[in-house]
Amino acid sequence: MNIEGPQVSGSPELTMVMPFYNPGLALGANVADVVGVLGSTGVSFEVLVVNDGSTDDSAATVEPTADGRVRLVELPAHAGKGEAVRVGLLQGRGRYRGFIDADGDIPADELVAFVDAIRRDGVDMVVGSKLHPASDVAPGLLRHVYSWGFQLLVRVLFKLRVRDTQTGIKVFRREVLDAVLALTCEQRYAFDLELLVLAVSKGFDRIEELPVRILRRQGSTVTVKAVGLILADIFAIWWRLRVRGSYRPEA
Repeated sequence: MNIEGPQVSGSPELTMVMPFYNPGLALGANVADVVGVLGSTGVSFEVLVVNDGSTDDSAATVEPTADGRVRLVELPAHAGKGEAVRVGLLQGRGRYRGFIDADGDIPADELVAFVDAIRRDGVDMVVGSKLHPASDVAPGLLRHVYSWGFQLLVRVLFKLRVRDTQTGIKVFRREVLDAVLALTCEQRYAFDLELLVLAVSKGFDRIEELPVRILRRQGSTVTVKAVGLILADIFAIWWRLRVRGSYRPEA
């Protein structure tokens, strides 16, 4: 793996987490792409590739480096994307910490704008948005309807001023994660929403949304079961936050 840019010395400026579950043999190339792009930014960084209990041979394609620039983190069993991201963010050492999907749907070069924004714009977090007017996304009609309905429900329940909470590329300041990451409990796809809702509830409301380019995933589907699970998770977050108040540290 060809690694360019400044070597990690002490704590890097940026941690990027790449969670994966059975992504196939392209994983190694996707990790290499992220490493190459981050190297071009001039920031010191580490990439934590988190295996969420994969049963294929994808983990073998990842090449950890002796200097800790690339690390492979293994979960003991499949727990969900949210848990994989949480573990990676907790183990990260960067002043800025984020994640990007490991399947390659979001091209690695999208990271350049996110790194620039979190370092330059004085915001708490930078999130990718499929619904940004400048985004280049071509989802199927059914996926588009589900995405629109999901975000409408989020606005109604949480008054969150974010057009899209679920796109798999985000970067946070360390202070945001220090304040809220230990309070999170979602393990699946609602983890992104939970993290944003908790951050805003703690006063970290400077959010910048950036457009994204997303490549079409062959064979990607949205099932009724998946929609039901994420709806259940959304209402669980709302119940803990608004009714039980169990996100309070004293709860």
